[in-house]
Amino acid sequence: MRQRYVGRSGLKVSRIGLGTLTWGRDTDEHDARDQLTSFVDAGGTLVDTAVSYGDGASEELIGSLLATTVDRDSLVLSSKAGVAPGNGDRDTSRRTLLRQLDTSLRRLGVDHLDLWQVQTWVDEIPLEETLSALDHAVRTGRAAYVGVSNYAGWQTALAHTLQSAHDGHAPLVSTQVEYSLLNRDVELEVGPAADALGMGLLAWSPLGRGVLSGKYRSGTPADSRGASPHFERFVGVYLGASSRQIVEAVARAADGLQLSPTEVALAWVRDRPGVSSAILGARTAAQLKGALTADDVELPDEIVRALDDVSEHGEE
Repeated sequence: MRQRYVGRSGLKVSRIGLGTLTWGRDTDEHDARDQLTSFVDAGGTLVDTAVSYGDGASEELIGSLLATTVDRDSLVLSSKAGVAPGNGDRDTSRRTLLRQLDTSLRRLGVDHLDLWQVQTWVDEIPLEETLSALDHAVRTGRAAYVGVSNYAGWQTALAHTLQSAHDGHAPLVSTQVEYSLLNRDVELEVGPAADALGMGLLAWSPLGRGVLSGKYRSGTPADSRGASPHFERFVGVYLGASSRQIVEAVARAADGLQLSPTEVALAWVRDRPGVSSAILGARTAAQLKGALTADDVELPDEIVRALDDVSEHGEE
């Protein structure tokens, strides 16, 4: 799998990343081990998690696999803080962020993260305080690189400017945002800001929360995330009429190219301007293996233009 730099930093990641949102809850240890092994065997490096994923189960499961299955140095480990496990409360105070960072390191069984990101913006907490936690993490060797996630364009620009204004502050190298054919909001402000500031885009949910795989074209499969109590609403956002039009366009393109809809949708995001990695979260190892073949897919220009056109106003 080919690697890319994250923005203008020296950090390299695989252009398809492995997301672990469901690990320890919908994805058991057996499937997680198979996923991680297949991912590494394919040349993947970026493994993305967060202190809140699975109420902590995701990081714990990754930690057990690092101890038994793969070499930690072969991976780019990325985690996020700012959302509390269990209740989902948002808190980006210095105290909470650094406590969550230490929790992540303990669960993962490592002494540092390759990338640590603030997962959310909180109006009530001074941004300078939030950023000071990132500085401390880098200064103490607990994180090699830092970034933000789910920030609006102006928030991204402000945070990066504050970090760049003073010597000795850790530069923000990444912004992790939702990006797919079903949600192109990033192109309005965040993408241009990241490009101007030299930050890399890490695209989460590049398959439109699984909808672009085509599995929901004729209903909601009983074993899908859309049928899961804790993901039903998350997926349901993209099951409306305008989304169906885009899904059908992806399916037609896939048929014409003799590819799967997953390969087409993932390749489209992966090659958007500024994207360093498209982070794919699969429920099963079989799903992941079917998606990793997208690394070899190069979409024809006319297909890209057609998908651009049909999805331009497709956000719901």
